[in-house]
Amino acid sequence: MSAPAARTTAAADPIIRVQALKIHFPVRGSDETIKAVDGVSFAVAAGETLGVIGESGSGKSTLGRALVGLIAPSAGTVEQRGEDIFALPARELRRRRRDFQIIFQDPHAALNPRRRVLASVREPLDIAREGGTAERQARALVMLERVGIGAEQAERYPHELSGGQKQRVNIARALVLRPSILVADEATSALDVSIQADILNLYLELQAEFGLTYVCITHDLAVAMHISDRIAVMYLGRFMEYGPTAAISRAPLHPYTKALLSAEPVALPSRFAQDARIVLQGEIPSPIAPPSGCRFRTRCPIAADRCAAEEPAWREAAPGHWIACHFAVSDA
Repeated sequence: MSAPAARTTAAADPIIRVQALKIHFPVRGSDETIKAVDGVSFAVAAGETLGVIGESGSGKSTLGRALVGLIAPSAGTVEQRGEDIFALPARELRRRRRDFQIIFQDPHAALNPRRRVLASVREPLDIAREGGTAERQARALVMLERVGIGAEQAERYPHELSGGQKQRVNIARALVLRPSILVADEATSALDVSIQADILNLYLELQAEFGLTYVCITHDLAVAMHISDRIAVMYLGRFMEYGPTAAISRAPLHPYTKALLSAEPVALPSRFAQDARIVLQGEIPSPIAPPSGCRFRTRCPIAADRCAAEEPAWREAAPGHWIACHFAVSDA
């Protein structure tokens, strides 16, 4: 976002609230830092899906890991149910971790190749010491069956399963402790297109069944539009645009969002289509030394002198639709 004090954007009583979050990594042998996430604020209501989109290097995965307590912030807060998870005592944080889980991009690397599928899914229950061995085994089997993995497949090793089956196993393992919050970090990008739709529909079914809140991190606009209630467009550690999926799909305001939509290779409904491809020049700048003013200005087709001199305010252009741009307008 454009400023650490930027107003949180979402529901009045959210299950997730992020305030002025910064995650900076030191550069070895230097006083410089990598500004992976550099001042974002947002909130997600219970039962909602927030899609976070942007190019590689925009900070999406770092943000997702912070939401589940895997990376501590350099500044700002990450609240789950009104409590800053990084301010909790270590024992309480371990107890609370079962309420928020993450599914990683690579279904192959996420599973221990030396453990049978059933043992991997049962492992979170073993660590949490929930029930006896027989109960844990039964709960793991039930969750595997719910995601489409039968008892015979549950006794196999990961290399004996397809990519889609392995991702189903990862989903079962994330859900076996019955969390409320699930972060999916590019959870379909490693799968064949024919399998992606099945996995996305499974996510939607599980959300309705278990009352889950999702944060879906993806570079695939079609995925984000299919599964998300709101979309946050991230670039070089900050949000450029944030709002309801329908509004951003029909009438994107930020030049970066328009460029992403125009570059979408998957056919979209005609109402989402752009008239012409917007080609961004150059690569995303280094997060060590982001451009002055607007971070997108070095690649923006409508940049002006003001964009270099003045950081754009994070403003509500329409109800619930926020942008950080001096000149953003709708083409609708």
